[in-house]
Amino acid sequence: MDIDIADALLSFIIFIVSVSLHEAAHAWAALKGGDPTAYHGGQVTIDPTPHIQREPFGMVVLPLISVIATGWPLGFASAPYDPMWAARHPKRAALMAAAGPAANLLLLIIAALLIRAGMLAGYFYPPSSITFGHIVGCDSHFMSGIGYLLGMGFCMNLLMFVFNLLPLPPLDGSGILMGFFDEETSEKYLSFAYQPVFMIVGMILAWRLFGFIFQPILMFAIGLLYPGVTYR
Repeated sequence: MDIDIADALLSFIIFIVSVSLHEAAHAWAALKGGDPTAYHGGQVTIDPTPHIQREPFGMVVLPLISVIATGWPLGFASAPYDPMWAARHPKRAALMAAAGPAANLLLLIIAALLIRAGMLAGYFYPPSSITFGHIVGCDSHFMSGIGYLLGMGFCMNLLMFVFNLLPLPPLDGSGILMGFFDEETSEKYLSFAYQPVFMIVGMILAWRLFGFIFQPILMFAIGLLYPGVTYR
């Protein structure tokens, strides 16, 4: 497989920005909800440095390995929080969990609006075929780089948004479920679902499930981006 180095580098940069905003949103929502744990760790910021310092393997090593191997990055990060606070305030904890995917949705919408603006300006158009990240057609060499940046931002943040909403620990969707629990149920849920063995099983199930659901969701999102255009 031939990897375009420039595209790979842009993908890595988009990953760092997207994950940093995702984790900063978690940290900010926790702070507003009364848990300053991530704030004291310096994570209420879009500066990637504290997020990388907390998860250097997931933020740098694994994404670089995967981007070299596949052309796009795979990784992870985390924002610390007080589980006792989460158990006492399940609805606030649910908002903290939802803040990360919401940040990715915001970046997704911004990318979509900029792609549409580029189409109105005559720079971009729907390509004849698409792959992950390559969803913007452009005849200008300079603007094609911008188109790839926006297309990868669109696809990667859609991926992060959908994947993190799966209701399996340790993903954000599992934390969002706490919004439906009372304090006693939340404490039992946290002590049960967030044991290492269940988090490992949850991640395995999430990846298997995600392989079935993401492609249809991506095609639906592309259909919203390019009304009337269909892809196989």
